Order: sequence, then C-alpha cells, then structure tokens
Amino acid sequence: MRALQFSKYGGPEELKWDEAPDPHPGPGAVRIAVRAASVNAIDWKRLSGAMSGGQPLSGAGFLGYDAAGVVDEVGEGVTDVKVGDDVFGLGAGTQAEYAVLHAWAAKPSSIDWAVAAAAGVAGETSERVLRLLSIAAGGTVFVDGGAGGVGAVAVQMAVAGGLRVIASAGQANQDYLREIRATPVLYGEGLAGRVRAASGGRVDGVFDAVGKTPIEELMSLVSDPSQVVSIANFGAGSAGARVTGGSADSRGRAALAEVAGLLQQSQLVIKVQTFPFDRAAEAYRIVGGGHGRGKLVLVP
Repeated sequence: MRALQFSKYGGPEELKWDEAPDPHPGPGAVRIAVRAASVNAIDWKRLSGAMSGGQPLSGAGFLGYDAAGVVDEVGEGVTDVKVGDDVFGLGAGTQAEYAVLHAWAAKPSSIDWAVAAAAGVAGETSERVLRLLSIAAGGTVFVDGGAGGVGAVAVQMAVAGGLRVIASAGQANQDYLREIRATPVLYGEGLAGRVRAASGGRVDGVFDAVGKTPIEELMSLVSDPSQVVSIANFGAGSAGARVTGGSADSRGRAALAEVAGLLQQSQLVIKVQTFPFDRAAEAYRIVGGGHGRGKLVLVP
C-alpha cells in the first residue's frame, strides 16, 4: 500500500506519498480501506519533531490519528462490525490507503466521508474535555480557539449539551462563531476582559484548545483553576489547571458513537477542505500556520 511518510523531522517539504508495509489488525481492532483521513495539530507536531524528546527519527515516520473508510479486516474479538461496514474512528498511521482503527463508530449514511474522517480526533477530544469540565446544562463555557478543528466541534457539542458558549477567534472568524451559536470574542491582549464582558462575570469552565493565551489569564475567568482544561498548553498543570491528552480519560467508542449521533441529527456540522494525498504538504502548511477554519482532510 501507499502511505504518507517522512524520513526526517522538519516541515511539509519532508512529506512523501510512497510505498509502506500493509497493516493488519490485532485483537480488538479493525482495518479499513481509507476513504478520507484528517490532518490534526498533533500530526504537525509529530512531523516537526516536537514530540520526539530530542531523539532522532528511527526509520520512517507515519502520520494520521483518525480516518473513515470501509472495514476490510476484523481483529480477534471484534463483534460489532463486519467486513464491508462503513466506519470512522481513531488509529495510528491513518493517512494511508489502509489503516488500523482501535476505536470506531458506524458512519451515518448521510455523512460525507471527509466529514466523518474529520470527526474522530476532534469529536473524541471535545467529548473528553467537556466531560472533565462537567458543567451542568445552563452553565457557561469559554472555548479559546473556537474556530479551529477541535474548537469548532467543541463549541457545537457544548451547545448541544445545553451550555452557553463564548468562544475566541480572529476577526475573520467572528461570523463563523455566531453561525455555530457561540458568542464571539477576539483573541489577543485583553481577552479575559472581553470574555467577562460577554459572560457578565466569570464562566463555569474554560476549554483551552490552542494554548496561546497565558494560563494565568484563563484561570482568572473561573473560581477554581481546575476548571481550566487545556489540550495544548502542557505546562498548564503546574499552575493548577488541568491538561488532558487522552489515554485514561478517553471513552473511545462511546465518545465516537455520541459524535455520530450529533452528526446524524445535524447538531454537529464540520466544515472541511479536502486535498489529495499527493498534495498533503499544502494541508500541512495550513495546519502549521494555525489560523484555519474547520478541518483539513486528505482523500485518495
């Protein structure tokens, strides 16, 4: 099969669409013929070497953490899907012709492949952070970075859960935030004051999706520092906020099933821009710039 890969850490220029070993599912996993795979911020970090701990790359590096496709191999113990089923979900090395998923949900027939592929990481992450914040319906959450790939999904899932949402973005994305039913504020200097003005005081929780606002400023918006949860500022924990990267906090398949239901009910709409796999470098340049709207998706 062919897969997106790189042989040394760097920028999009290091990417190549080339031959790679065929993956096969172990127990509790499935393999899909990939119809679409999304590009996430974590892919950029992996390509750049930001996750390497200073160690050189050993062998080829493969990218992608979510995808949508047709099941073509089923691992031992899997009983909820069969060969030929359409699914989307989470895995590793998913930016390829074939990929193994460790968590999945049935793809609603009404949902485009690219949209389904874009829902995996963003949907699971949003479900996890909102669950950790545990804000009761009627409460207010501030999403810092509400127009990005994860942020826009988080805004809509919060609204679907009965929360009032205030979200930050640049000037060009203020109308988009209104479209997804958030109260928009501009990011940058003075952000906390604008959030307080929009909320009438403090908020019940903060979802830090981008890691750009000083954590102390975000913590000033809540009564308890632990009600700030970040997926991007890995030093936030030392200040009293919480940081989550998945693992033990993830509900995996249950979270994806919730996301599938919201997609089917049109309570979650994901804007996508697609690129052929052999033009992946263009998508990575946009993700690396950090000012995109919605999700970027690679397709065969």
